[in-house]
Amino acid sequence: MGTNIALAGNPNCGKTTLFNSLTGANQYVGNWPGVTVEKKEGRLIGDKTVVIQDLPGIYSLSPYTLEEVVSRNYLVNQKPDAILNIVDGTNIERNLYLTTQLIELGIPVVVAVNMMDLTRKNGVQIDLAALGRELGCEVVEMSALKRQGSREAAMKAVEAAKTAAAPGQTENAGEIHPLPQVFTGSVEDAIRGIEEILSGTVDSRYLRWYAVKVFERDKKVLEELKLDAQEASRLEAGIAACEEELDDDAESIITSQRYTYITGVVKKAVKKKAAAHSLSVSDKIDRIVTNRILALPIFAAVMYCVYAVAMGGSSVAIGTMGTDWANDVLFGEIVPGAAAAVLSVLHVAEGTVLYGLILDGILGGVGAVLGFVPQMLVLFLLLAFLEDVGYMARIAFIMDRIFRRFGLSGKSFIPMLVATGCGVPGIMASRTIEQDRDRKMTIMTTGFIPCGAKMPIIGLFAGAVFGGSPLVAASAFFIGIGAVVISGIMLRKLKAFAGEPAPFVMELPAYHLPSASNVLRATWERGWSFIKRAGTVILLSSVILWFLQGFGISDGGLVQVEDNNTSLLASIGNSIAWVFAPLGWAGGWAWKAAVATITGLVAKEEVVSTFGVLYQYGGELSESGDEIWALIRADFTGLTAWSFMIFNLLCAPCFAAMGAIKREMNNTKWTLAAIGYMCAFAYAVSLIVYQVGGVITGEVPFGIGTVAGLALLAALIWMLVRKGYQPGGARQNLSYAAPDRA
Repeated sequence: MGTNIALAGNPNCGKTTLFNSLTGANQYVGNWPGVTVEKKEGRLIGDKTVVIQDLPGIYSLSPYTLEEVVSRNYLVNQKPDAILNIVDGTNIERNLYLTTQLIELGIPVVVAVNMMDLTRKNGVQIDLAALGRELGCEVVEMSALKRQGSREAAMKAVEAAKTAAAPGQTENAGEIHPLPQVFTGSVEDAIRGIEEILSGTVDSRYLRWYAVKVFERDKKVLEELKLDAQEASRLEAGIAACEEELDDDAESIITSQRYTYITGVVKKAVKKKAAAHSLSVSDKIDRIVTNRILALPIFAAVMYCVYAVAMGGSSVAIGTMGTDWANDVLFGEIVPGAAAAVLSVLHVAEGTVLYGLILDGILGGVGAVLGFVPQMLVLFLLLAFLEDVGYMARIAFIMDRIFRRFGLSGKSFIPMLVATGCGVPGIMASRTIEQDRDRKMTIMTTGFIPCGAKMPIIGLFAGAVFGGSPLVAASAFFIGIGAVVISGIMLRKLKAFAGEPAPFVMELPAYHLPSASNVLRATWERGWSFIKRAGTVILLSSVILWFLQGFGISDGGLVQVEDNNTSLLASIGNSIAWVFAPLGWAGGWAWKAAVATITGLVAKEEVVSTFGVLYQYGGELSESGDEIWALIRADFTGLTAWSFMIFNLLCAPCFAAMGAIKREMNNTKWTLAAIGYMCAFAYAVSLIVYQVGGVITGEVPFGIGTVAGLALLAALIWMLVRKGYQPGGARQNLSYAAPDRA
């Protein structure tokens, strides 16, 4: 039978580095059931019977974030054989808070003090033996980054699991490890009283942990225990008495006594050198990069360099060079040529259905997405480098002050920044946001940011209708940012998103040289995820659209057509064109705009290429589609061009991004709600621009459409200024389950 070891620790404590070192390639990456928190497990190198579970980085076992919920559910319900608790030696006081909670679970715990090399360099000496005596468990040292002591720490955990050396319960090598005396006075008495009441109700190993959680009035624990009225009343009386005596609420009392205990432990086991007046290297760097005035310009410069290398058009744009080669050579010549040669050998003639399906449908659609892989890999590589160095943690801290004004978390900024390159990794980046409602809001608004795939749409209309004005391209970003801000304010007033953004608490790790293996592994994981998600969705959608564009109904049967105007796609476009009539899409070109919008759901770049096909341009279009500018100019006015651009910039993203939304939401209803909100918001803004703007410019007569536009504008303003839902803040008393009555 195998041994299950759980890795637990604070964010940025080196836990993932240790996990990669212990498991190598023998790991599985997925999601925890029912949530979007990443789940990693692997087998110990050299001993496949040992399964290591990398729990999410958490600060405590309180149910404030999804990460904390899934971690404690795993520890309490799945009961690992041992816990390897990684503690950052450079910030030991904060890390030991989680340690005290883990020890209360009654599962064998081994504490591994990480970054001991940095700790000694800072003049701090940790007496591991004394620390172990105070905590009542084994304590070892290691440096995960340098792979010093990592395997030894894991083997100590395996040994603890096999000897069942749980603090306070079992014997190891002849020595009883008592539970540490964390709580004192009336608090300890109250917790012991709770233990007596719960005895026989819960697993004896978890008795202390359940008792502490009941004292804290932990909602999830109370729902699980289903106490009867008499028990709940007795427990509430004891807790209330403690609160009255100590003049504080129960949760704050527990937190205070934990830190009082930790302070005593640190005083006995940790010796720090006298405070020096000189700042550490990290502190000196932070005085510049987190400066209130310099922080944003420095960040802008750093990200400009990142995007210049990954997606720019200069000579240093490595990612663009790779993507150009992939699009023009690999998927433009090599792959189609090879496929055509294979089909020729198989006697599949050019112009047949199978030939078109493979060359135009599958390779054309999938190749368009996979061509962006070089840019994505370079972008992920640079972002992983900045993350491993410690800089990205500072960015979330810097942006929190700004984003909180609009109801968003500081961590929402990174996904939106990444989305300027591609919406798929931008949406995927939202999983770093702990609070569920903040994560959902970020996912719903990240698609508003103009990604690289939307740039051809802007270029087409800027050149064809607006004389190449650079203000049109710049305005696209302001429109996207404005949509994010307006949505943040409106959504925060709904019950599902009500409340302040989660308190932004995070430790800023010391700057350090990145681990090449960590950076490359993170790059590959994100890149492969992009390929799988985007490629599979694009494959299916490309085949469907190829079929719709290439076939039509003639003489009562389905036949292949040469003219797209008689295709199934044209029929669909004509059937839905009326929906967009209030946006100004009217006349003989309306169905073309509707079809281009539909194909834009596959990939936003398809909007321009679809116009090329529908306007009967026989050659290959440039990225901005300047070959059809005159035809576009003949159909679109400045106002209808703005209406079309705004709708396509703000509406539902491409299928690949929708697939990412589905995966990150992990809920069909929320996925549909997110896509529906983006489409509705885009439609409303586009209608307001056309109907109200048309009356102002004299292009549109006053009518029912104008009334609808003004009504939507008034509703938008009302949603911004109205008083939102206010979640109740009253203290919760212990609840109980009423007995069933026959």
